[in-house]
Amino acid sequence: MEEQLVNLVSKQIDDASQHQIGAVLDLLDQGNTIPFIARYRKEVTGSLDEVQILSIQNEYKRVTALQDRKQAVLNSIAEQGKMTKQLSTQINQAEKIQDVEDLYLPYKQKRQTKAMIAKKHGLMPLANWIMSFKQGDLATQAKQYVDADKSLPAIGDVFDGAHEILAETFSEVANIRNWVRNYTMQHAKMVTSVKKSGKSIDEMGVYQQYYEFEERLVNLSSYQVLAINRGEKEKVLSVKFDVDESPVENYLHFRLIGHRPESESSQFIEEAYEDSYKRFIGPAIERELRHTLTEQAQEQAIGVFGENLYHLLMQAPMKGKIVLGFDPAYRTGCKLAVIDQNGKFLTKDVIYPHKPAPQSKRDAAEGQLIDLIEKYGVEMIAIGNGTASRESEQFVSTALGKINRPVYYVIVNEAGASVYSASQEARDEFPDLHVEQRSAISIGRRLQDPLAELVKINPESVGVGQYQHDLPNKDLDNELDAVVERAVNQVGVNLNTASYQLLTHISGLSKTIALNIVHYRDENGRYDSRAQLKKVPRLGPKAYEQSVGFLRIIDGKNPLDNTDVHPESYSAAKKILELAGVSVAQIGDTQQNQKINQLNDQQLIDETGLGAETVKDIKASLQAPGRDLRDDMPTPLLRKDVLTIEDLKTGMKLQGTVRNVVDFGAFVDVGVKHDGLVHVSKLSRKFTRDPRKIVAVGDIVDVWVDSVDVDRQRVQLTMIEPKDQPVA
Repeated sequence: MEEQLVNLVSKQIDDASQHQIGAVLDLLDQGNTIPFIARYRKEVTGSLDEVQILSIQNEYKRVTALQDRKQAVLNSIAEQGKMTKQLSTQINQAEKIQDVEDLYLPYKQKRQTKAMIAKKHGLMPLANWIMSFKQGDLATQAKQYVDADKSLPAIGDVFDGAHEILAETFSEVANIRNWVRNYTMQHAKMVTSVKKSGKSIDEMGVYQQYYEFEERLVNLSSYQVLAINRGEKEKVLSVKFDVDESPVENYLHFRLIGHRPESESSQFIEEAYEDSYKRFIGPAIERELRHTLTEQAQEQAIGVFGENLYHLLMQAPMKGKIVLGFDPAYRTGCKLAVIDQNGKFLTKDVIYPHKPAPQSKRDAAEGQLIDLIEKYGVEMIAIGNGTASRESEQFVSTALGKINRPVYYVIVNEAGASVYSASQEARDEFPDLHVEQRSAISIGRRLQDPLAELVKINPESVGVGQYQHDLPNKDLDNELDAVVERAVNQVGVNLNTASYQLLTHISGLSKTIALNIVHYRDENGRYDSRAQLKKVPRLGPKAYEQSVGFLRIIDGKNPLDNTDVHPESYSAAKKILELAGVSVAQIGDTQQNQKINQLNDQQLIDETGLGAETVKDIKASLQAPGRDLRDDMPTPLLRKDVLTIEDLKTGMKLQGTVRNVVDFGAFVDVGVKHDGLVHVSKLSRKFTRDPRKIVAVGDIVDVWVDSVDVDRQRVQLTMIEPKDQPVA
């Protein structure tokens, strides 16, 4: 990789050396994927993880885009015959796109302005004379340009033209724009107010806190910026900047006039720079900063969404359980679907436990549910959290109390389930079922294996972000795709049960190859070895290399195929087992693991020729075949009873599941109809601005009721333990 680009990337990457950055860029350039590099090329990269590698890749893209823009600007100015050595140096040394654009502004093609017209009329020499502060009468100089019969019939027209030239010139000085931009960002306030018709538009008072609001730009949080933008777009709010202009005028005076004595020229220049700031510089900087604040807020929101999605995908699966998916509804009835331990659909039913169903159907609903639970040995019920969820929870809780064995229920976030259920993929899998019935299956599978089910759904539909509809689609999609890829490859997939949707996210596999893998499995039966993948159409050597380590075969011919060990290291793995006195068939046995663990790492490095990190990973993989990172994550909160918002009292202690984390706090499901909010100030006794440093989606947390608003169905929670609290 070109040394100059590596140096430029390294300036913005704090947690990797230039050598590591160069190694990563070379590996990416060779067609390697981020999961493959992170897992199987640790010696080359110095054990950088997926997030670090992605940061390097993104910074490289930014740097190359900056370099491309610099070259385009240099070419454009050179073609105009206006390039100077100093300007070339300034452009080449610029570190931001904005700096390049500031330098390019005077040379940029634009629509005709008053200043351009004045220059055509020959007033540039007069403007230069004024800026030179030469001795002489300004009116006398101006009279030389009066042309009574043509474009400049009076001296006032001459002065106006010179004024326009100076005002525009000042607005295009890169150093001036940069100073004003920095000053405005540091000292200006954003002020919002409600428009005359705003309250009638904002019937629910969504933007009420911004009806009279002001905050310094540097203190604005990302969710405030996005909320204000949306309120302005919906014509509820008016937005402006409040800037103390005195320091700006003082700077412009010093920059353009300095300590020169007052004169006609200095007065003329003063009027020009004041007008330049009001008409050109100030409004342009305000637009730029609004854009910058929005970009930063969007980047933050995308990061929040990505991190929440990662934790949602990495929730612990409920393995080996027969699950009943329960999709609640009122009028159309609750759709039920039973799925076996492997996610296979067994049967379906519809019950009508809620009004407006006839009393006879409501009376029969409980018996139907209990019969289904007993007939199929259901161990867990997954209740979707949509319409009629809490009423259904109460119904299920009552029914479970009449069963003489432990059966639990879990409230499952069903966001996006209906989207998937109506998709072509769902229709292909269950062509004979209605959308709602497919949705019940999806809800049940989400409890069994959140990752395998959620990858079928557009990540934007899973409901763990903030202002996601206001975010740039391309950037959001790129971030979420990277998160899904990271999660899927960290967990790995069972080659004999994985859906093509899940396989599509495996390192090196395209949708076409994923479909071919499933098609080959359908035609030829289960895979017995990883090597069989080489027979799959269009799965070439590179795709095999990048993907095979993340694909597992349970009970195959070679036990190593059920580990993280890459086939390229099988010979080394067998050497390690040989040194430990363990056969391949014995891997994973507790007693044999002790033998492997006792091996000297340096000896293994010498014997295998591998690096220390690879040896360490192989040892760990041999001791835990079929490992699943999610087994270490919090398991879903199991319930048998139900709460209502009326049951909650201030100070009551509850246990809940974190459903969403946003900039201003976390939403926690404590078993009532609506998730309660733990404000960022109530997450910990220690101050934090970032809730993600304390909680993550899927965490099981202890909370206390801070306040309850029954009318608005709002619950405020705290994670700071109060004294003498009642316990629920």
